[in-house]
Amino acid sequence: MQPLTNILNLNIEEYKKLFDGIEVIVTDCDGVLWVDNEPIPGSAEMINEFRNQGKKIIFLTNNSTKHREHFLIKLNRLGFIAEKQDIVSSASIVVSFLKRKGFNKKVYLIGSTGLARELKDAGINHLEIGPDVIIHNNLYKTVDTFHADPEVGAVVVGFDEHFSYVKLLKAASYLNKQSCIFLATNKDERFPISSKIVVPGTGAIVKSIETVSQKAAILLGKPSSYVVKTLVDDYGVQPMRCLIIGDNCKTDILMGSRSGLKTLLVLSGLTKLPEVEAWKNSSNRDDSEFVPDYYVAKLGDLVKFVKKVA
Repeated sequence: MQPLTNILNLNIEEYKKLFDGIEVIVTDCDGVLWVDNEPIPGSAEMINEFRNQGKKIIFLTNNSTKHREHFLIKLNRLGFIAEKQDIVSSASIVVSFLKRKGFNKKVYLIGSTGLARELKDAGINHLEIGPDVIIHNNLYKTVDTFHADPEVGAVVVGFDEHFSYVKLLKAASYLNKQSCIFLATNKDERFPISSKIVVPGTGAIVKSIETVSQKAAILLGKPSSYVVKTLVDDYGVQPMRCLIIGDNCKTDILMGSRSGLKTLLVLSGLTKLPEVEAWKNSSNRDDSEFVPDYYVAKLGDLVKFVKKVA
């Protein structure tokens, strides 16, 4: 069985053959370009070098907590050359999905201000976000005082630090109506934060609502094929001429493997090399979809190599 391929071990001819066929670089953000608010050394220089070489850059994130303008500010502050149209977030994909559906009802939103603003900018009405707790510590009173808004036609779930039992109750109640659409920005299990504390991701929230509502969410973030459809339809991406860079084999790499994109795993975020080696050596054929075409410790390690090749 062939060992995993560190992209730095390619010779000049192999590297040129790979990148001569690549027109678009799609890169994840958290764990690839930065961790929390700290840039990963060399990432900005490498992404900007790709752009200098004529590659189209798309910043693709499952993070729905921020509006794309906030991502743009962060990218520019950390040294990345970028414009708003270069950014695709799970929140913007939700908007794209609902607009294609001709959705004209209200959204019960479990999420943050970024997702709320993306909906508002698109003229999609949603119920208020923020804390929602049991009234006077009395569940029965809370249930008695809840009156479902008859105009709600979709439940949209992103990351919500104020997620609560009451929100779970309301989401499941809206979804009890067969026609109510159930959308998830992502199912990421946890955040790639440098800490010994495990920070649950949106996937934990989505799973709890799926359990109670007995209804499966339509996933619109990575690794959903709808993300690739958005890249193809809205950005003219040809999957076979696209490289996706990510830190999570269960989202970034899986989506790329299923859709015919070349895949590059960076080890600066969630997935670590022993996990990939286990998938590569697994007898379960499905595990092969988690294995990237190439890997590198961090994106910045490519800088000297790429400049030497160029």
